Amino acid sequence: MSTSVALVHGFATSSARTWGDNGWLDLLADAGRSALPIDLLGHGTAAKPHDPSAYDAMEQLVLAQLPAEPVDGIGFSLGARVLLSIASEAPERFDRLVLTGVGANLLRSDGSDLVLRAIQGEGDPSNPVVAYFAGLAQHPDVDRVALAACLQSSRPALSAQSLARVNIPVLVILGDQDFAGPGEPLVELLPDAELVTLRNIDHFATPKDFGCMDAALTFLGASL
Repeated sequence: MSTSVALVHGFATSSARTWGDNGWLDLLADAGRSALPIDLLGHGTAAKPHDPSAYDAMEQLVLAQLPAEPVDGIGFSLGARVLLSIASEAPERFDRLVLTGVGANLLRSDGSDLVLRAIQGEGDPSNPVVAYFAGLAQHPDVDRVALAACLQSSRPALSAQSLARVNIPVLVILGDQDFAGPGEPLVELLPDAELVTLRNIDHFATPKDFGCMDAALTFLGASL
C-alpha cells in the first residue's frame, strides 16, 4: 500500500484552503501518511497564465508532480476530474482514488458559463452556485483572468471507454444535495467503484464534512 496521498483541490481555490484549512493534512499526518498537496495551474501557488491553451497541459503538470511509485489520490470537484483523467490514461500511477464532489456532471456538459459569469462578478447572486464561486473569486490570491482562462480551456473528454480503463479501486463521495449528482452513472462506468452518499450535504460543504473525511481515509486504510 502506498504511504503517499496526492490531494488535488477544486476550481477557484487551492490546496492550502481545501486540504489545509479543513484539516485533511493534519488527519493524514496523524494516520502516518505522506500528503502531496498539488495546486492546479492557475490556482494557489502555481503559475497563473492568461492563455486558455496553457491549461491544456493541466493533467500533465499534475502527473509530473507525482512520484514514480503509485500513490493514492484524493480530489475534489475539478481536482477529482483531473485525477480521473490521469487515471484513465495511466491507471498504474495510482493504488486507489477518492473522488469527491463529482458524479453525473462529468458525463454531461458542465455549467462553466454560469461559473465564468460568477467569477467575473456577473450572474444572479441569489443562485447558490453563483454566490459560492463569486465568493471564492474575491480571495486575495485569486487571479480572475487566470480562472477564466482555465474555464475556457479544453478539458479531456471522459467517456465510457476512457472510464473503463480506470481499473483501480475508486470511491466516489457525493452529497445528496450536490448539483454534480447523481453519483450512480459515474460509478456504474468504473470497473471497481463504490459510492458513499453524504446526507444533507451540498457541493460546497463536501471538503469540510467529517463524514467525507472519515469515508475517504477509511477507504485508503487511514481511518480516523
